Amino acid sequence: MFNTILTVCTGNICRSPVAEFLIRHGLSSKGRTGVKVASAGIGALVNHPADDAALDFMTGLEIPMEAHRARQIDSSHTRQSDLILVMQKHHLDYILAMDPTARGKVFLLGHWSSREVPDPYQRGSASHRAAYELVQEEVAAWLKRV
Repeated sequence: MFNTILTVCTGNICRSPVAEFLIRHGLSSKGRTGVKVASAGIGALVNHPADDAALDFMTGLEIPMEAHRARQIDSSHTRQSDLILVMQKHHLDYILAMDPTARGKVFLLGHWSSREVPDPYQRGSASHRAAYELVQEEVAAWLKRV
């Protein structure tokens, strides 16, 4: 059982907050309300809200995400987390370089399908939708296992 889950992307305004809120919602619907879920970025746009496309996607799922504010990852976040889910391999490398003790608890969000979630930032609405749908699919795979 995981008590603390951290999702990580680059700016913490697109992929990782979508994953964070989807995981929180999914766990809550399973009655797992005691799990803390958070997100951060390796190059966060600190205190920025989620990207409009991410907000729109989540609104379509009736999961409010307006309260999200981006934050920069640091080793305190990794040490406090039981499971860290990253979008791309370079996020995994960054975390392990920053905190080698995180080895064994950092995985790609797409671990079960061996896929990375590409960064949609400034790439248009189709890229955003594809990324968020992939995040949704990969979160569902994790929710079957946590």
